[in-house]
Amino acid sequence: MRHAERSHIGIIVGSTRPGRRAEAVARWVHDEATAHVIAARFEVLDLADFGLPLLDEPRPAAEGDYRNAATRTWARAVSRCDGFVFVTPEYNHSTSAALKNAIDYLFTEWNHKAAGFVSYGVHGGWRASDHLRAVLAELHVADVRTAVGLSLFTDFAGDCVRPAPHHAVAVRKMVGEVVVWSDALASVRAR
Repeated sequence: MRHAERSHIGIIVGSTRPGRRAEAVARWVHDEATAHVIAARFEVLDLADFGLPLLDEPRPAAEGDYRNAATRTWARAVSRCDGFVFVTPEYNHSTSAALKNAIDYLFTEWNHKAAGFVSYGVHGGWRASDHLRAVLAELHVADVRTAVGLSLFTDFAGDCVRPAPHHAVAVRKMVGEVVVWSDALASVRAR
């Protein structure tokens, strides 16, 4: 990363299911980040827009020999980011199959970048974030400590996200940490 450049942070919408809340949560994260964190630029990456089928690449992701157009498009989107905020629902004590699948499509595109988490579920979706931390560690992604867990009972009104005020403070802190770590890892990515 050059000195005058700002980090590019991808906010990944981690669900593709109809009626999902992840898109509204990602927009809220994007609004908070763009309003309060000027050291970076932010882009929402909605998995539903990439059309990734269940992993169907014939070669291992670590080889980077992507045969399918959807994979190459996804790889370019992830490559241009210096860090990520993963917005994930908690389904059956883990992240969504769509998000895990999208992560598994790539390897080097994730390496030496930073990540933060915004989860949601009956109890805040914390187990989904914990599982993502373990998966991303294998991909050499540095995750930040601060995370946000939204409750389906108290932080949503129907399909609309209505987080308690302390969540906005936590999102801004977490995004700031992702930017700092993304910047710190720039020299490693440049090798």
